[in-house]
Amino acid sequence: MKSIARTLRTALAAAALLTPATLLLPTAQAWGQAATFRSVSGDVTSKSGDKVKGAVVHLKDTKSLSQRSYITADDGQFKFGQLSTGTDYEIWADMNGDKSAVKTISSFDNKSALTISLKMSN
Repeated sequence: MKSIARTLRTALAAAALLTPATLLLPTAQAWGQAATFRSVSGDVTSKSGDKVKGAVVHLKDTKSLSQRSYITADDGQFKFGQLSTGTDYEIWADMNGDKSAVKTISSFDNKSALTISLKMSN
């Protein structure tokens, strides 16, 4: 009976020592993941330099070919967040048949926040 009690105490002591370490593992993983994301923001302007309200800004993942879109605010601004730093993207704007040039966001650019200006062609 004494050996069972001793084994139980040893197991409980080991569990008590290991529990704090296992609680830290998800936190450390979350910290590592936080560094793998970036944001892209900017504005859309007309050929004459006026801010374009209501333009659709397209962001395309060149690996998966998935797309996100954003409709610009009154001041022509847009923003995309939670973008993988390990992925290349293409970004452009269009409105009523008018389109900006396509710009590339490279996975080799290590900035966590990028600012891009898109100019409509007409």
